[in-house]
Amino acid sequence: MTARILVSACLLGRPVRYNGSAKTLAHSTLARWQAEGRVVSICPELMAGFSVPRAPAEIGAGLSGDAVLAGEGRVVDIDGRDVTAQFVAGAEAALAVARAHDCAFALLIDGSPSCGSGFVYGGRFDGTKHAGAGVTAALLRENGIEVFSDSEVDALDARLAPVG
Repeated sequence: MTARILVSACLLGRPVRYNGSAKTLAHSTLARWQAEGRVVSICPELMAGFSVPRAPAEIGAGLSGDAVLAGEGRVVDIDGRDVTAQFVAGAEAALAVARAHDCAFALLIDGSPSCGSGFVYGGRFDGTKHAGAGVTAALLRENGIEVFSDSEVDALDARLAPVG
């Protein structure tokens, strides 16, 4: 059986980001995975009912998705609205899709309050970022799914080699 990979929809060229843009990842390995039928596209924020475009959101107080899942952190949008519940709902929906498609791996856009896996923005909407994971990346990892950022395609490909 070929391993399936959960992939952020914005990396696949879909204009689903908060500002209506995509973050298309033009990488031959990703194209190969798509041709092999391995890719399962998700956007946790759309799955949670957010629109495109939408107000940008960040995890507050310099925390990360792990703190949000533990009830110790909040996700707020630039207008000060608490959107934590929606981000958690989106993460849970993404996990359900991963389980339904037997995805043991995920390739997610870094920096996002949902999908960030190496870094997230600090909650001040000033461009400051810090090490940490978004809510979806944190929930996937808690449930045994290996999460890679958009800059780690080659590492994910190497990790896939022994499992098919």
